[in-house]
Amino acid sequence: MATRKLIGRILVDRNLISPPELQNGLALQRERRDRIGRILLDLGYLSEQDLLAALSAQHGTELIPAKDFPAVPLMVDKLSPKFLRQFRILPLDQEDGVLTVAMADPSDRNTLESLRMFTGVEVRVRLGREAEIDEALERLYGGSDEWAKAVQESDEALDEAEGIAENIEQLRDMASEVPVIRMVNQMISRAVERRASDIHLEPFEKDFRVRYRIDGILHNMDSPSPQLKAAVISRLKLMAKLNIAERRLPQDGRIQLKVLGKEIDLRVSTLPTLYGESLVMRILDKSDASSFELKRLGFPDDILASMEKLTALPHGILLVTGPTGSGKSTTLYSAMKGINHPDKKIITIEDPVEYQMNGINQIHVNTQIGLTFAAGLRHIVRQDPDVIMVGEIRDLETAEIAIRAALTGHLVFSTLHTNDAPSAITRLVDMGVENYLLASCLVGVLAQRLVRVICQGCKSGYAGDGERLNSLGFPLNGGQVTLYRGEGCEACGFTGYENRKGIFELMQPDEEIRRMIVAKEASNVIGHYARQQGMRTLREDGFEKVRSGLTTLEELVRVTQEV
Repeated sequence: MATRKLIGRILVDRNLISPPELQNGLALQRERRDRIGRILLDLGYLSEQDLLAALSAQHGTELIPAKDFPAVPLMVDKLSPKFLRQFRILPLDQEDGVLTVAMADPSDRNTLESLRMFTGVEVRVRLGREAEIDEALERLYGGSDEWAKAVQESDEALDEAEGIAENIEQLRDMASEVPVIRMVNQMISRAVERRASDIHLEPFEKDFRVRYRIDGILHNMDSPSPQLKAAVISRLKLMAKLNIAERRLPQDGRIQLKVLGKEIDLRVSTLPTLYGESLVMRILDKSDASSFELKRLGFPDDILASMEKLTALPHGILLVTGPTGSGKSTTLYSAMKGINHPDKKIITIEDPVEYQMNGINQIHVNTQIGLTFAAGLRHIVRQDPDVIMVGEIRDLETAEIAIRAALTGHLVFSTLHTNDAPSAITRLVDMGVENYLLASCLVGVLAQRLVRVICQGCKSGYAGDGERLNSLGFPLNGGQVTLYRGEGCEACGFTGYENRKGIFELMQPDEEIRRMIVAKEASNVIGHYARQQGMRTLREDGFEKVRSGLTTLEELVRVTQEV
C-alpha cells in the first residue's frame, strides 16, 4: 500500500504555506499535541477552504456539503451523542455493514480506531467543514456547540471563574489555555470570513454577547459562556499588549495577525461597563490597501470624472463629508492612490492611520504628547508637500491651518461630519473660519453614504408601489418601475445583501456659490442653487442605483433618512 503524503507537505507543495510556517506549526504541535492542520488554521497561515482542499487530495474524498447531511439523526449502536460531539463525528449512512461518517479531519487515526472498535463495522469517511459538522450535531443531537466544547475542555478553570477576577496571574493562565486561544482565533477567523468590519464583545449580567458588523449592520453570533468572558477579554487584551490588571479605565491597542492567508490589523478598544469590560475590534485588511481605486467605489461616470479632475488640481481644499462609517477614509485613500506618483510628495495626518500606503508619509495623531491634528499640520507644511490629507477637521485651529495650506499652493484633502455637501460650508463658517478665505480655496465638497448591494445569487424583481415612490420623491416618469431585492440565500447569510457601494453628492463651487459663501447664505439656499446647476443629491443618486438594481429602496431610505 502506497504511503499517504503528509498534509504539511501537500500544503507546502501547493504554495499554500511556506516551509518556515510549516516548521512553526510543527514546533507548536510538539507542545499542543493537536492536528497540524488545526494548528496552521489557528496560526492564521491558511484558510479552512485551502486546508479542506488539501485534505480532500490527501484522502481521495470529496467535500460533502451541508445540504447533503441527513435531515434526521442516524442512531448508531454504542455511539452516544456525547461521543459524536466530543470527536466531531457526524453519522451519514449505515448500510451493508458499512458506516459512513463526516469528519473535519479524516487523518485522525485514533478517532477512527475508536469508532471501529465501538461499532464493530467498517467505517467510511467523508470530508466535511468543521463548523457545518458542529452545527449539524447541535441540530440533530443537541446539547453542545463550539463554545460549550471549550467550556467542557476547561472545567477546572471555569470552576474558579467567579473568584478569578482579582487574581491576575490566574486570569493570565486561563487566557493562555488552548480552548480559550482556539475560541478567540475562531471568532476572528469567522469575522474575516464573513467580511465583518467590527467585532463587538459585550458582557451582561447573564449573557456574554458577540456581534459582527457586516456591511454596516450588527448581527448576533454564537456567544461563549458568560463564565468565559473574563478569559476571552483577557486573551484579547494580552494579544493587544494591554494591561489586563487595569479594568477601570478604557484602553486602546492593536493586534496584527495573519488570518485566512491575509494580513489583518485589529484596532482594539476596551470600555469598563457594569458587568465587565466591553471590547470592540475594528478589522482592517492590509491587502485592501492595494485595491483602492475611485472607479470601484460606485461613482457615476460624471462624478468620477469630476473627482479625477479635482484630485489632479495643484492647490485647493477638497472635503468629504458624512457620518462615521460612510466610507470617507476609503474615498480619500483611493484619491491619494490615484495621484501617488514620484513627482508628488503626499503627507497625511490621521487618527488612527487605518491603511499603510507605500510612497505616502503617514503620521499618527498622539494627543498624549501634544501631536494633535493642528500641531502636526503646522509642521507638515514645512516639509514641502504637494498634497496633504488631514484625517478630520475637528476645530477652528485645524481648519485655519488647512485653509492656509490650500491658499499657499497645496492640495488639501479632509473630512467633516455633515449630512450633505452644502452643510459643510456653514459648519466651517460656524467654527469661525473666515468666509472669504473659504470661498477662495474650496474646490469641492463630496457627501457620501454606503448602501448595501443586493446579493446576485438571490436577486428578484417586483413592481414598485407608485404611491410610496411618489412620497419619497422617486422619479416615476409616468411609468411603472421595477424594483429589486434579495430573497436571502446561503451565499449572503440570508440577508439579501453582499458588500457595499457608495452614493454621492458632489458640489463644485462656481462664482455664484463663492459669492453666497462670502454673503454667509444658509446651506439650504446654497444647496437649492447647486441643484439648479445640475448637482444630484444623495437620494437622487441613490434612486439611480435603486432603479438599476444595485440596491433596494428600503436600504436607500435607511441611509438617507436624515437628508
